[in-house]
Amino acid sequence: MLIGAHAIIYSTKPDADREFLRDVLRLANVDVGHGWLIFGLPPSELAVHPSGTSGAHELYLMCDNVEAFVAEMQTRNVVCAPVDNQGWGLLTRLTLPGGGTLGVYEPRHARPKAMAGGKAAKKSPRRQKQTAANQLLYKMTSKRKKR
Repeated sequence: MLIGAHAIIYSTKPDADREFLRDVLRLANVDVGHGWLIFGLPPSELAVHPSGTSGAHELYLMCDNVEAFVAEMQTRNVVCAPVDNQGWGLLTRLTLPGGGTLGVYEPRHARPKAMAGGKAAKKSPRRQKQTAANQLLYKMTSKRKKR
């Protein structure tokens, strides 16, 4: 039934953030039209935390060695916040070119097994039709940004 998750980073500088994800973090990606990149991510997890309000979401990337990650980012002129031991993991943050922050941590908590279906889906006739839908989505989104 479920085949993955799609996370969105909203940005005032989406092209710069896309370049960062592509060129600095070196995430695999596909151009779905007009430079609109969708990035592949490693297996993921989802947690629900208590809060006084609903509707807020956060995105963290995980790594196997946060100190090595910070050192690698330094070689690419990316400043990371000092590593902070949160108990559940060793956390750093970096600032995207658009101004948003992205947490990266080395988990110290138990991790679930990845769900089956993590393989890239084969292009079905339905997915081929989605290419036209992606073009339409791009046009609609572009018009909304201009307002």
